[in-house]
Amino acid sequence: MAYPHDPDRFPAGLPVVRQMGRTASGRAWLDRLPGIVREIEERWELRLGAPFHGGSCSWVAPAEHPGGGSAVLKVTWPHREADGEAPALHAWDGNGAVRLLRRSRERGALLIERCRPGTPLGDAPLPPAERLTLAAGLLRKLWAAPTPPDGELERMDMVCAEWADILQERMLRLRPGYDPGLVALGADLLRTLPTTATREAVVHGDFNTGNVLTTERRPWLAIDPKPMVGDPAYDPWPLLTQLDDPFTQPDPRRVLRERYARVADALDEDPTRLLAWSVARGVESALWSADHDDVVGGAEELAEARLLAELAGTAL
Repeated sequence: MAYPHDPDRFPAGLPVVRQMGRTASGRAWLDRLPGIVREIEERWELRLGAPFHGGSCSWVAPAEHPGGGSAVLKVTWPHREADGEAPALHAWDGNGAVRLLRRSRERGALLIERCRPGTPLGDAPLPPAERLTLAAGLLRKLWAAPTPPDGELERMDMVCAEWADILQERMLRLRPGYDPGLVALGADLLRTLPTTATREAVVHGDFNTGNVLTTERRPWLAIDPKPMVGDPAYDPWPLLTQLDDPFTQPDPRRVLRERYARVADALDEDPTRLLAWSVARGVESALWSADHDDVVGGAEELAEARLLAELAGTAL
C-alpha cells in the first residue's frame, strides 16, 4: 500500500486508515489516496496541515488556500451516502451549515469552510435545554433551503423503503434474539413515515452532537451531512437521544418526554412523530450494528427504541 510511506499525512493509527484497511475496496482507495491528495493540493494551490483524527471513511485536513484563507480539505471514499454532501451544502449556501468552496466530483474531494474554534455541541458548557433549543434553530435554517434539482439528492421514501427490506432480511438471517415485534414496527415505520409527511425539506441526515460546531462566522454550523429530500421530522433523532445520554438519567422517561416536547415545539413538529422516527431509526441502527458484529450494542439500541416506542404509546 502507498499510505504507510507518508506517515505524517497517513499514519497507520488514523481512523480512516484503520477502517478502510478492512476491505478490499477500502484498501484500493487508500492506495490511491496519497496521489489524490497531492493532485488536489497542487491544483487548488493549498497548504495542508496534519489530518484531523476523526472520521472513518474520509481523510480530512486543515488547509490554507490562496490569499491566506483557512478551509478544510475532505477526500472521501466513494460511497452512496457521500454523493449528496456537495449538493446539500450548495443548497444551504452557508445558512446553517459550512460553506462549500470547491469540489472535485471525480476525486471525491471537497474544500469547505473551516469551523473555529470548532467546539462540538456535545462538549459545549451550556445546559442541555439551551443546546437543544439552539440546535433546533439550526435545523430550521437547514430545512428552509430550496430543494436541489431532481436527481441530485436521494428521496427519503425510496431510501427508507430499501432500509425496511434490509432490516427484515437482517432479522431473518442473523436471528440475534431481538424482539421481532419491535423490529417489525421499525420496518413498518420506515415505510410509512416518509409517505405521510405534510412537508419536505433537505434533511441533514446525521444531526448528532459532534456534527454541530462553533464557528467564527456564525455561533454554530452543521458539518458532515448525509442528506436526503423528505420529512424533516427524520432529523432530530441523534440529537435527542445522544445529548448527555438521556437513557442513563435517573428518570429517563421524564427527561425524554421533556426534550421531545421542547424540540417539537421549537420545530413546529408533533412530538409523537419525532418519537416514531426515533423508533424507526433506532431499530434500523440496531440491526446494522448486529450485522457488523456488535450484537450487544444493537441490543442496547433496541432497548432504547423500545422505551421510545412506549413513550409514543398507542399513537404508533
